[in-house]
Amino acid sequence: MALQEEFEQQGIWLFRYRSFLPLIFIAIGIGLYINTEIHPETFFIKNTPYEIHYELFCLLVGLLGQLIRIFTIGHAPKNTSGRNVKGQVADTLNTTGIYSVVRHPLYLGNFFMWLGPALLTGNFWFVTAFCLLFWVYYERIMFAEEQFLRKKFGMTYLHWSERVPAFIPNFKQYRQPIMTFSWKKVLKQEKNGLFNLFIIFFVFDMAGEFINGTANYNLTFLVGFVLASISFLVLTFLKRRTTVLDEENTLR
Repeated sequence: MALQEEFEQQGIWLFRYRSFLPLIFIAIGIGLYINTEIHPETFFIKNTPYEIHYELFCLLVGLLGQLIRIFTIGHAPKNTSGRNVKGQVADTLNTTGIYSVVRHPLYLGNFFMWLGPALLTGNFWFVTAFCLLFWVYYERIMFAEEQFLRKKFGMTYLHWSERVPAFIPNFKQYRQPIMTFSWKKVLKQEKNGLFNLFIIFFVFDMAGEFINGTANYNLTFLVGFVLASISFLVLTFLKRRTTVLDEENTLR
């Protein structure tokens, strides 16, 4: 099999299971975080006044990723960007808004959302390995997605991809989104994101306190986890039992 077809098949498979495979990353990360708690000398900020500020910085990195996803989803037309599980979906080609500066904004958002917990481990080599593995992992997914879009939209896609970078944004060529922003669409499609982010940070913090035999939880992580959990339950109910969140964005 030629590499082009092999990469595409790998990307399709990884795209389908992209929500489950990162659990391995979480397990390794928690293990390394616990190791840092047991051996604080391995991370120079550990047990210093700067530790709390570093933890908040890690959370902000993760939240940056969530904001990128929110902006992307909120302005995207129906059946284009989202948490598709079975396969690629694209009724139209997004070329404005955030898609005018980067071709894969959702995966850029994912990178920062996962980078936050990776940084929280305080392990330089793990962060480096994460960045490399993320690139290999999502490179296949991006390749498969671009093959799909190229076949569906032809020269229109090629002309757009020639001027828009794949992963590192070029803000100089930003164009205003043609679609209005829909908070209801964001709340419906991205209700898992904030919940997952805060539960990861809270589990890391809880594991560290358990190992140390203390209960000095990071208040930001704890409150964020509680609020995100309540929001998740409310939004899940509204999505499954009502039509409150069914509104779609429209053309400007």
